[in-house]
Amino acid sequence: MSPTLVFGDTRGTIADYVDAVFTVYLILIFAYIVVSIVFSVGLRVPYSRWTNAIFDFLRQVVEPYLNVFRRFLPNFGPFDLSPMVATIVLIIVWRIVVGLIRG
Repeated sequence: MSPTLVFGDTRGTIADYVDAVFTVYLILIFAYIVVSIVFSVGLRVPYSRWTNAIFDFLRQVVEPYLNVFRRFLPNFGPFDLSPMVATIVLIIVWRIVVGLIRG
């Protein structure tokens, strides 16, 4: 087996892994947005441990990334545009990073 074949396989595997990580994080952002909207409308079961655990997990994972964009974006009343901008930036970085890894 030649070294280039093994290295090419490794690059593809690493690119697939990084692609999966970005996909999961994007899904977590969307889940956080949906859960936030549902909870803000009032469809939350009070004192439910599992819904609180899910929302706390999503908040702890997604909020640090969204806070980066909230510092720079102005407020438009009750509308928070940071998830939309953060998602667009994440997709752009995702495609660039995976493309660079694949070569």
